[in-house]
Parts: sequence; structure tokens; C-alpha cells
Amino acid sequence: MIIWSVSILLIGYLVGSIHGSKLAQWMSGVNIKKEGLNNSGASNATIVLGWKYGVLVGAIDILKGAIMIIGARLIAPQLTSLSTSEHDFLLYIAGAAVILGHNFPIYTKFKGGKGTASIIGVLLALHWPIGLAGLLLLICITLLTDYLLIGVFFFYLIFIGASIWTADGIGPIIVAGFLFLMASFLHIENVQRLIRKEEVKISSVMKKKKPSL
Repeated sequence: MIIWSVSILLIGYLVGSIHGSKLAQWMSGVNIKKEGLNNSGASNATIVLGWKYGVLVGAIDILKGAIMIIGARLIAPQLTSLSTSEHDFLLYIAGAAVILGHNFPIYTKFKGGKGTASIIGVLLALHWPIGLAGLLLLICITLLTDYLLIGVFFFYLIFIGASIWTADGIGPIIVAGFLFLMASFLHIENVQRLIRKEEVKISSVMKKKKPSL
């Protein structure tokens, strides 16, 4: 179990380090890590380059989260000695590894995104009905409040709830709690801007004219 966990952590980290923002940079000629909020996430791609690039980057980052969970799920049945709780824990480790790789990629001096798109992919692959419901809630809350940040935190609450209701054992809950705390830490500046009413609004991003995709 330990060997497999370490292996999945390493593989997941490397998969997570593949950023959709690199494709956006190649297509647009703009390095979004040096613009806007200075990170390589889908939200910053939207702020800097517009919603089409944001969707492109987000789709790639969602996909890598889902692919890692699917891959771990295919490997897990081969480990016949695993209990149900160990199986679920392994899947959550795979998801956490992708998000760690996304947030702290080694090839960019550990400066990446904030993991929102990737955790969407993770939950969609773990439990697609709950993941879809969480994504719809994220979109609705974001549109109602005009702030992506609020929608993101609601999604994390859904993710924690899913780990409590559907996963076996305490391991997945611990991983979900860790990911929530990491997301909270990475969004401290966003929260501070929101309190000062300086956080970027979704409506203002959509109105800006950006480079064509």
C-alpha cells in the first residue's frame, strides 16, 4: 500500500504539473503568470485573455484531474489485498497529488495555479453526479454573487460532503480537509480583496475585449 501510494503521488504530481496555461501562452503569446493575478490558473487566463482561453485552460486542468482518478481506479482492482477504505484513500491521494502538482509545479519554481479546475475534474471522476451538481452550484453561486471565489468555496464544501457521505474510512475526509485548507491559504489574497471590494467581478471580465482564440 505504501509503495503504491508513493508511486501514485509521484505520478499524480507530474500529471498535475502539466498546465493548460502553457497551451494558452503558445497560442496567444502572453505569459499569464506575469499578468493579472500572476498565476497559471483558468481564472487568471480568463482575466488576462478572455473567457475562451479561460475555458480552454480550465478544460485541460479539469481533464488531468479526471484522468488521474480514472487511472488510479483502473490500477486499484489489481491490488487485491486493498480494503474498501484503502481503495478510496488511494483514489483521494491520486486527486490530491494532481492538485499539488498543479499548485506547486517543480518546473516553474513551485508557482502554479490554485487547483479549482483540477479538483472539479477529481470530483467528477470520483462521483460524477455529485461533481456535476457541485459544478452547477459553483456556476450558479458565481453568477449570483458575481464572484468566482464564493462559488469556489461552495464547491469545496460539496467536495468535503462527498468525502463524508460516499467514501469509506477517515482517509478521504482528511485529504479533503487538507485540500480545503490549502485552497483557503492560496486564496487569502482573494479574500482580502473581496473584503476591500477590490476582487475582480465575473461581469467585468466578460465585458473586456481579449485576443481572439
